[in-house]
Amino acid sequence: VDTYGEKQTEWHHGQYMVRHYRRVVEAAADHKLMLNVHEPIKPTGIRRTYPNMMSREGARGQEFNAWSEEGGNPPEHTTILPFTRLLGGPMDFTPGIFDLLHHGPDSEFRVQSTLMQQLALYVVIYSPIQMAADLPENYARYPDAFRFIVDVPTDWEDSVAVAAEVGDFVAIARRERGGDDWYLGAITDEQARTLQIPLSFLERDKDYVAEIYRDAEDAHWQHHPYGYEIEQKSVNIDSKLELRLAAGGGTAIRFRPK
Repeated sequence: VDTYGEKQTEWHHGQYMVRHYRRVVEAAADHKLMLNVHEPIKPTGIRRTYPNMMSREGARGQEFNAWSEEGGNPPEHTTILPFTRLLGGPMDFTPGIFDLLHHGPDSEFRVQSTLMQQLALYVVIYSPIQMAADLPENYARYPDAFRFIVDVPTDWEDSVAVAAEVGDFVAIARRERGGDDWYLGAITDEQARTLQIPLSFLERDKDYVAEIYRDAEDAHWQHHPYGYEIEQKSVNIDSKLELRLAAGGGTAIRFRPK
């Protein structure tokens, strides 16, 4: 309300809110506080000056799957983000939802991915501050799959775009900061597909154990989202992995030196 008693409104991305967010970032820096902002101003590079701006949402995140009248984010959504929103900086997508059918199997409100894609998103969508965004009891139902969330880092020394087509599939490999482990996340849209992944990003003259979290043969985001398998393989820099991604699915891999 202004001095004349009239109600005033502002656009969310107008100058009023831009100035507000700038003041919040500066005040947080003065008090040595980190920020992870939802419903933010779009990323503009301010984190280069204020690295306490750790992450932000700024696109349709995971929460959209819980209430959207459109039925949530379609499977292709996360295969587009690396080419759009993520070019502006880290995104808090809040991956790792294990209760994919939170309103029941017949509801239009659901997560349009397989369980394994939820794991792969921790690698595909970069954020130096991540969440295990579901309830503990939902993780307790799949403790072997939850192991990947326990292991996966939140920040990286190197990142390699292994394979990608906008809106179709993305495969990204990253090496943990201060360590020797590599991680790979591969996701696809509503189409099942097989990717041939060379492991040329691994260190030469070193053998690795690949801990692979992948969709089962009959997995499908709509019909069987919880079908998954976990296996281990010995690999090195000359190896190639064939990744079969279910519709709306994904693969998450940890490569640890033997």
